[in-house]
Amino acid sequence: MIIGFIGLGIMGFPMAKNLVKGGYTVIVPAKSKKAAEARAFGAQVADSYKEVAAKSDAVITMLPNSPEVKAVVLGSGGVIEGVKAGSVVVDMSSIAPAASQEIGAALCAKGAAFLDAPVSGGEPKAIDGTLAIMAGGDKEAFETVKPVLEKMGSSVTLVGGVGSGNVTKLANQIIVALNIAAVSEAFVLAAKAGVDPQAVFDAIKGGLAGSTVMNAKVPMILDGNFKPGFRIDLHIKDLQNALDTAHGLNVPVPLTANVMETLQALKVEGLGKSDHSAIVCFYEELANFEVRKK
Repeated sequence: MIIGFIGLGIMGFPMAKNLVKGGYTVIVPAKSKKAAEARAFGAQVADSYKEVAAKSDAVITMLPNSPEVKAVVLGSGGVIEGVKAGSVVVDMSSIAPAASQEIGAALCAKGAAFLDAPVSGGEPKAIDGTLAIMAGGDKEAFETVKPVLEKMGSSVTLVGGVGSGNVTKLANQIIVALNIAAVSEAFVLAAKAGVDPQAVFDAIKGGLAGSTVMNAKVPMILDGNFKPGFRIDLHIKDLQNALDTAHGLNVPVPLTANVMETLQALKVEGLGKSDHSAIVCFYEELANFEVRKK
């Protein structure tokens, strides 16, 4: 199977690389800033998104948000102009569920199948090929590309029809953001009370409060390492999609709205490109105390 891959960012680049390592022929667009690097690890290069689609059996997109996906897939010279009947387009971006449904309907009219299949795990799991992938769409199309997805993720789950993958991702992003906020608040309290934050982490990580989020983010907080695996700017984007979707369904999400304002405050302070573990900086500023290893 020949795979077109569009979107060689922090996440997309290692994902495409894992597909090549997994034995797939991968085609990327020449306009990508990392096209030369992708060619170096074995990818082929096509002149346009249309050509990427025309040469591929399946096309994967991994882009920042709904407008970018719609432009690449539905725009002039886009995937939809080159896609072959019977092929599968898999959008692994985190976008609005309604946008996924719009894109899916347009591709269906061209005879192609569409899956929205956002991921969770950040850059480390993209590199390791152990992402959690939540897909929405036709079961037959899902089974066709499942072996491809399994080269990038350790968990690949079909959760429903088109759009349901991104609904699931919104739920994921709400939980992650609130978890980081809770961890931040708790560790600022413990550290300012004079307890070694590393000892607190060691004591509670195996109990009910323990989580994958805590295990991933507390070591970064204690080291003061906010190098982005998942940027605050992107989490703001995801939570905005969550708020819009929730309000459209008349579902109140007060905790999500609260942490959204925390992220917005951090963006104003110039931390938008930092990892979302930098949520702790908001609580540190409120308490006038910094949580770091002793």
